Amino acid sequence: MKMIKISMLALALGLMSFSAIAPVQSFTSETKVGTTASTIVWKAETIDVGQIPQGTPKAIVYEFKNTGKTSVVITNVQGSCGCTATDYTKEPILPGKTAKVTATYNAANKGGFTKTVTVTTSAETAPKILTLKGTVI
Repeated sequence: MKMIKISMLALALGLMSFSAIAPVQSFTSETKVGTTASTIVWKAETIDVGQIPQGTPKAIVYEFKNTGKTSVVITNVQGSCGCTATDYTKEPILPGKTAKVTATYNAANKGGFTKTVTVTTSAETAPKILTLKGTVI
């Protein structure tokens, strides 16, 4: 009985070792590496608005330039909470041109704040996280 258990264990481990071997991929001249020709350069990724009065929404504008060779499209802009409304350039941004993302913070509550705006574009695989901060007085 003990011999059967050891044999079954050896068989199971042997079978698992075959499934753990990853296939080897060779890179030939036909292999295409996914790169994006467009590049976005942000003027500022974090903006400190300082002190703002309570009850007065504050618009923060983030500017960027397309330094790549193809047009860039902003596909999504999302504030980190309902207190931050967003707007952005809807048209494709041509190479060498600038565009902007606007975040309007609703300064309803007194005190310090730090919020983020997530921007997704056709130029980058990972979304860009922009930050706005300040103090409501």
